[in-house]
Amino acid sequence: MSHLNKVMLIGRLGQEPEKKVTPQGNSVMNISLATSESYKDKSGNKQEKTEWHRIVLWNQLADLVERYCKKGSQLFIEGPLQTREWKDKDGNKRYPTAINGRTIEYLEPAPGSGLPSRSGEPR
Repeated sequence: MSHLNKVMLIGRLGQEPEKKVTPQGNSVMNISLATSESYKDKSGNKQEKTEWHRIVLWNQLADLVERYCKKGSQLFIEGPLQTREWKDKDGNKRYPTAINGRTIEYLEPAPGSGLPSRSGEPR
């Protein structure tokens, strides 16, 4: 039996990218990606709905997004959906779900940046 856990999104960065470095020396970045869809309501008026997605980027991908992207940059991101468990300061269990970004396509690279349109970490 085969299983597939793959999310593919095209959206815009919701904030300026901010990279952190773990105690082990790995780069990590948590970003929010906004996706939108337009539709007409019952009265025929155009409506827009925006969804926000949590994305976690590691090492090379975090470094590239920090260097070449900014709030509002349009990206294609692909990777598995993952839920982790942790306890907050009050001891309550939390279960955040995020996309572990494995592949990124820069849909609007900075002119003259020399940035490739597709970046990914080896699997």
